[in-house]
Amino acid sequence: MKYLKLTFLLCFTFSFALQAQIAPDKYWIQFTDKDNSPYSIDNPSAFLSERALERRERQEIAIEENDIPVNPNYLQAVADAGATLLNPSKWLNGVTIKTTSQDVLEAIMALPFVENTLKLTDDPIKQQIKEKTFFTNETYDITFVQPKSVAATNVLDYGSGYTQINQLNGISIHDDGYQGQGMLIVVLDGGFLEVNTHSAFETMRNENRILGTKSFINPGGSVYTDSYHGTSVLSTMGSFVPGTLIGTAPQASYYLLQSEDVNSENLIEEFNWVSATEYADSLGVDVINSSLGYITFDDPIHDHSYSDMDGQTTFITIGADIAASKGILVVNSNGNEGDIYNSYRYMGAPADGFNVLSIGAVKSNGTIASFSSLGPSYDGRVKPDVVAMGESSAVATSYGMFSYGSGTSFASPILAGMAACLWQANPHLTSAQLRDAIRMSANRYENPNDRYGYGLPDFTYANEILIMDSFPDPFSAMSLVTVAPNPCKDEFVINLLGGKDAKCTVYDISGRFIMQQQISKLTSKKLSVANLQGGVYFVHVSDGDRTQVVKLVKQ
Repeated sequence: MKYLKLTFLLCFTFSFALQAQIAPDKYWIQFTDKDNSPYSIDNPSAFLSERALERRERQEIAIEENDIPVNPNYLQAVADAGATLLNPSKWLNGVTIKTTSQDVLEAIMALPFVENTLKLTDDPIKQQIKEKTFFTNETYDITFVQPKSVAATNVLDYGSGYTQINQLNGISIHDDGYQGQGMLIVVLDGGFLEVNTHSAFETMRNENRILGTKSFINPGGSVYTDSYHGTSVLSTMGSFVPGTLIGTAPQASYYLLQSEDVNSENLIEEFNWVSATEYADSLGVDVINSSLGYITFDDPIHDHSYSDMDGQTTFITIGADIAASKGILVVNSNGNEGDIYNSYRYMGAPADGFNVLSIGAVKSNGTIASFSSLGPSYDGRVKPDVVAMGESSAVATSYGMFSYGSGTSFASPILAGMAACLWQANPHLTSAQLRDAIRMSANRYENPNDRYGYGLPDFTYANEILIMDSFPDPFSAMSLVTVAPNPCKDEFVINLLGGKDAKCTVYDISGRFIMQQQISKLTSKKLSVANLQGGVYFVHVSDGDRTQVVKLVKQ
């Protein structure tokens, strides 16, 4: 069976094939097909975990040919030619390798199943390392977080994390018990220094909720090296230090994957990212947070232009959208290039992905952070998708400390953690439905723009949207009832318009039963809500043939 090659590889990649000089050390090897593979879509348990298969089944996602691993015989032949194998990619059908021998490259090129090669790193002697894209304009405040108790009526004592969670109206989600239990989040980053010792993650460690780690830049090496960036990112979700910092998904489980080389900026990092994401998919993860983005590289020949931000050009963006097609919620920082003095002010890949939830940064008062990258995507789609607090966000930092960090790198995981909790509360959802509900709940949904996207999401409202949609047959072609007044204070009147008796049931926003009444056909019924707290309720009416749900606001 011929493997369906990706045309983008052919038009962009292979104009930079074998070089006459001594080869740089890392290359991408593109294979032509997956013929004669020992793997088959008829036996997916050979390459996907039970949890990954359950996620696909729950979301009615078929096993496809791109799920099949790279042909191991092809990998062995490349290794036999003298190359060191790094990371294969089944979605892109190839492998990254390391070699300094032109003879090895020529031997690989002679293999009948090799389509072409791509140089991924420049000569280290000639490299002039550029500032890392995901560090650009990101800062840490010299002020350290001080323990403090806030909003004592809440179930959790968030400390300095309160503002960034409350801004998304996520407190009620946590108060209802949805704090990430049973959800699996992967963090892709450049390093996780001190995560194995920092007090922010003590509860996580004691409860064995760091389920695994893997480095894709140093296979077999530790991820607890190189950078505190991943540490700070993880803390916005997973920290649990009451009175100091509680994150947005404090009870979730995590995998920590190192795909970013903080000592250079080379195209191989996009391939590392895709390989890491494939690994995450095979584990059955629910949410991926990536506070990474790619625009320029140490070798300018690989630099991305704004025209590349079209959702279908860069390797990493194509990989991100494939991940989303497997039922994963992919959340990515939109970038920190938005300052008016920058010549390039747009997002970095993979934030341009069609199905990537890209996150811009706002201040605590909801106004945009000056550094937050602009949209739209080159093809005109709304980007960023939504925003979250990314200026002076509470984070864990070095030497066991807590401080404040600024960057879309922190806005992204703040939102990703809340999304995991929302999904926990609505486990029947597909990732696309979850993504759409988050967008729909945002305060600029009806009038998005290129700085805020759809705006600040309201996770309590998103939950209301999803609860309403979870009722069977929530809407009918003809109106069955009217409810007035709405909003109401102490009572409301429900008018049954149908010619049959009906049952009226009232639920709160968490889906909990409040009351039930029988209503005779073509009559009205007055219902008292004087003893209920103010908020949103759902009036569910069914006459056996038709069903209608009306959102009722109690003042």
